[in-house]
Amino acid sequence: MTLEKIEAYVHAHELGNEIWDCVNKWDKFARWSIGIQISKSADSMSANIAEGFGRYYKKEKIRFYRYSSGSAWETREWLIKAKNRKLIPDEQVDVLISGVEELPKMINRLILYTNQKLKY
Repeated sequence: MTLEKIEAYVHAHELGNEIWDCVNKWDKFARWSIGIQISKSADSMSANIAEGFGRYYKKEKIRFYRYSSGSAWETREWLIKAKNRKLIPDEQVDVLISGVEELPKMINRLILYTNQKLKY
């Protein structure tokens, strides 16, 4: 298996890029306040899956997958703030929030798979 074939990683990576594209259009104040935070948490979703994938032991892998899930919930919170502050159109942010809410479910399936397939 390669990293690029892990559904959760691909999904998180694409969401991070979509959020980056949104933030990149904001004015300077919005980018420096909410934009930096949301970009970091969104990028952290796929980065933690990648780091977990690269770890040898099952417990290490799962720890990073869980970090990714936490980053998804943080990203969701920043998206809600961006919506409330009218930084992203409602329709677009609702799609992003739905995508972010789907990620922890994907990560849980990845954790289950890792638990079943790896001995250590």
